[in-house]
Amino acid sequence: MTASVTTSPIPASGAPSPAAGAEPILLRDVSGGVATLTLNRPKQYNALSEEMLAALTAAFEDLATRDDLRAVVLAAQGKAFCAGHDLKQMRANPDRDYYQRLFECCSAMMLAILRLPVPVIAKVHGIATAAGCQLVGTCDMAIASKDAKFATSGINVALFCSTPAVALSRNVPRKPAFEMLMTGDFVDAATAAELGLINRAVPAAGLDAAVDALLEKLLAKSPVAIRTGKQMFYRQLEMGIEDAYRYAGETMACNMMAEDTGEGIDAFIEKRNAVWRGR
Repeated sequence: MTASVTTSPIPASGAPSPAAGAEPILLRDVSGGVATLTLNRPKQYNALSEEMLAALTAAFEDLATRDDLRAVVLAAQGKAFCAGHDLKQMRANPDRDYYQRLFECCSAMMLAILRLPVPVIAKVHGIATAAGCQLVGTCDMAIASKDAKFATSGINVALFCSTPAVALSRNVPRKPAFEMLMTGDFVDAATAAELGLINRAVPAAGLDAAVDALLEKLLAKSPVAIRTGKQMFYRQLEMGIEDAYRYAGETMACNMMAEDTGEGIDAFIEKRNAVWRGR
């Protein structure tokens, strides 16, 4: 993307800001309607500590209020995309109430992704394990380098990946999802694409270009249609077929009243490029 960029750390809610000179754990770049959030705990393989969960939730909730936002990219620094929860931090707090709150915070962060009114694209390299795999599954779309690997590996330490199972089972067919959860085995990026966990796998050198190409397609569409579509897609998935069609019809009728929709249809009839106004 080639617009002006602003970069700022997102401090975790209720947690101290990074000390002077310390690297922020989450970076945010905003350019031309696209926000890029970058996990920045490379030495910890971008594990989802309490602070990282809070920072991500705060970032997603803040971005959801921006009318100029068109898409979000979730990326990571270092060798890994995300190794899941911070197991050292978890073991340092051996308390059931603590664990309950931790997993509630994680679930709230995942739901914040789904509630964002624009698409979220995971840009994946290296490993994405346990809650990191869940994070990929929760994003609306995902593009990974061919060297990426995915696993729900909690089973290897006697911890069934229950919360990752929610996202995994909503992306991957039942039997391969169950096998991943029960064995903890890694699947490569090509297999992840075949199973539907990611959209596609590309050479590592082409990862940036592949994400930019997808963003270019999204940015060419009407913001009204994109925002309408994301909300509609997830709501109808939880409905019975009759309710889903009823809701879909109501959504399309409202969508038809948008200024962009009239412009889009007129442009199609008149064989010209549409000019979107976001209304």
